[in-house]
Amino acid sequence: MKTFKLKSLEIMKHEADDIVQDEISLLDGLIINREDAKNRWLIELYTDQSYLDFFKSLYEADEEIIVQGKITKETNQPATFIASVIAVNEISDNMNVLLMGKIVDRQKNKIDEILTLLVNEGYEGEELLRKFKDAT
Repeated sequence: MKTFKLKSLEIMKHEADDIVQDEISLLDGLIINREDAKNRWLIELYTDQSYLDFFKSLYEADEEIIVQGKITKETNQPATFIASVIAVNEISDNMNVLLMGKIVDRQKNKIDEILTLLVNEGYEGEELLRKFKDAT
């Protein structure tokens, strides 16, 4: 396994015929390449509890989401993952969130083009994620 410092994290979601990126304000975070047979990555973020309801709803929905994280340095290009929230834990006034997912091996511009095309074709929700996986 290889562990990397998570410098920033954005959640990408569909809103009114567009893809919106919500940046999550991090106190700390890690990305771990599990190097397992399924090529999964574990993303751990530590943040304040203002995101508690948001992440709990993602956990309860048990759906995959698209996340982009900058690894090691803010100046690095973001890595894109298709992931699911697997745990949400309250820690005093803060919380940690664990996501498990797979890295998407594409450049950011290509990802934005694919997502915009799929949204313009009318895909949303789970169907959008399935089509995005097929296209990448």
